[in-house]
Amino acid sequence: MKFSSWNVNGLRAALPRGLADYVAACGADHICLQEVKATPEQVDLGWAADLGYRAFWNPAEKKGYSGVLTLTRHEPLAHGTGMGLEQHDREGRVQWLEFEPFHLVNVYTPNSQRGLLRLDYRQQWDHAFLTWLQSLEQRKPVVFGGDLNVAHREIDLANPKQNRRNAGFTDEERTGFDRLVEAGFIDTFRRFEPGAGHYSWWTYRSNARERNIGWRIDYWLASAALDPYLAAARIRPEVTGSDHCPVELELELP
Repeated sequence: MKFSSWNVNGLRAALPRGLADYVAACGADHICLQEVKATPEQVDLGWAADLGYRAFWNPAEKKGYSGVLTLTRHEPLAHGTGMGLEQHDREGRVQWLEFEPFHLVNVYTPNSQRGLLRLDYRQQWDHAFLTWLQSLEQRKPVVFGGDLNVAHREIDLANPKQNRRNAGFTDEERTGFDRLVEAGFIDTFRRFEPGAGHYSWWTYRSNARERNIGWRIDYWLASAALDPYLAAARIRPEVTGSDHCPVELELELP
């Protein structure tokens, strides 16, 4: 079973830049898109239906902001939006679908912003999200993918020393990721690739993508119970259309 996650930085912008072509070619069973910045009535997804996908939306209350969209070729047992916490559920950042072997979660974690204006809120979010994931996990394993807006370790960004207290690489945000790992969730990419130089986001400035001056802030994590079934995980930097690229996971489930 194949999963893909991609922060498209605007669904309507990404479509003419090759999003549909990527979806058709990647062959994923489940595709999690973040920062779609759109509502269902604004985008024709007939092309996705023709490829066998059903769409599940969670747009933000604020127009043209945030939002996640999940495409799946499998009928969920149940599905919903948010964590059930009003203070965290207005920005369209969480979508969940329940299948027989696992819960699938699509997440777009809040950015702490320039000057760390939202760092306090980000810490509240990280705590609430982990608590909510653990509540799901009490029923069955969880697979979650998305833009987590943090580079976990120094090898996960090109210039760690220069970015020490910048949003996405603060001690607080990295500690939030540590807590996910300590709770048993596996950073699946690191199961297969221990080395540096692998990134999923590049600023549009200074030809950063061409120079591979980037950050790894997009992930697939999975409950420890799924560890025996991890088959592959990869980053797709050759896929353009956004300042992020897709990240993929494969499970070989019994």
